[in-house]
Amino acid sequence: MGNRAKHPVRTTEKSLDVVAALNRLGEARVTTLADELEMGKSTVHNHLSTLEEHGYVVKDDDAKTYRLSLKFLDIGGQIRSEIDVYKVAEPKVEELAAASGELVHLVVEEDGMGVYLSRAKGERAVDLDTYVGCRHHMHSTAFGKAILAHLPRDRVDEIIDQHGLPEVTPKTITSRDELVEELERTRDRGFAVDDEERLEGLRCIAAPIRFDSDVIGAISVSGPTARIDDTWESNEFVDRLCRAANVIELNKYKV
Repeated sequence: MGNRAKHPVRTTEKSLDVVAALNRLGEARVTTLADELEMGKSTVHNHLSTLEEHGYVVKDDDAKTYRLSLKFLDIGGQIRSEIDVYKVAEPKVEELAAASGELVHLVVEEDGMGVYLSRAKGERAVDLDTYVGCRHHMHSTAFGKAILAHLPRDRVDEIIDQHGLPEVTPKTITSRDELVEELERTRDRGFAVDDEERLEGLRCIAAPIRFDSDVIGAISVSGPTARIDDTWESNEFVDRLCRAANVIELNKYKV
C-alpha cells in the first residue's frame, strides 16, 4: 500500500491539496479553491502566491484565476525520459500503431495504478479518454491484468486492498477470486484481454514487458469490438503485439 509519512508536514500537504484541486478544476479563483478545500481564503492565497513565485502556478490577472503551469510538464517529461522501458519501447509503440491502425499504449504500474507513458494512434484509431500521465485501475484494463499476472500474489492483494475492484462497466471483474482466475489465464496464454471491461464497445489486448524476471510494464492495442474480435488465440493483433513486446525486452540491453 502507499506509504504514510510518520511526521507529515501539514503546510506541504496543504500546498499539494491546492495543486490537486487546480488539476481537477483546470483553473479557479481563490474563493472557489477555498470553498473546494474548506480552507480560509487568506491561507489559499498564501499557498498560491508561493507556488506562483516558484513557477508552479500561473495567475491570470484579468480573470483573477489561477492554473497550474507548464513546469509540471517539464518535470514529467524529464521523469519519463529517464525510465528505461520508455527509452526502448517508444519506437515500437509508434510502429505498432502504424501497423495495426489502432490505438497503442505503453503503461507502467505505480502505487497500484496503471500510468500511461506513451500513446500512439494508427489511421483508424478511436479517440479515447487517455493521455500521457493519466492513471487507471489495473483490474479493468488489459495492460493492468498483463502486469498483475506477473506480480507476486501478495503484491496483487495489496493493490486490491488499496484500490478495490470498482465496477466500471457491467463486464468489469469485481470479485477477487474471479480476478485471480483471469490472471492465471493471462499467464498461460501470454497476453491479457479487456473485453468491454473499462469502456463499453471497446476491446483491448496487452502483452507484459519483462526485463529479466521483473514485469516493468505492458504494451496494448485498443479498438472497437467491430474490429477486434474475441477469438483471442486467432486474433490478428495478438502476434504483432507479442512480437513487439519481445523486441522491447531484447532491446533492454541498449539502455
